[in-house]
Amino acid sequence: MNAWLYYRLSRNEDEVMNSLQNQRQILIDYADQNGYEVVGESFGDNVSGMTFNRKGLAELESAVDEGKVEVVLVKDSSRFSMTFTLRT
Repeated sequence: MNAWLYYRLSRNEDEVMNSLQNQRQILIDYADQNGYEVVGESFGDNVSGMTFNRKGLAELESAVDEGKVEVVLVKDSSRFSMTFTLRT
């Protein structure tokens, strides 16, 4: 199954625990352990999860529109969207 990795770091986070490199490695390990083929990745650095106007999400959207992606992997739902997380 083709997977896209998305990771994000906001301004107010513990940069060690949620570093982009740490999130990326967690996602790569998960993909490897669960048989996903990583076909792309994008990220947001120092951006809020309260908006969807992010370059990394635009890249993801294009890949989905082109039919390249079957699943999106994120460390947790807050990496994708704080708005979505607050509503659940």
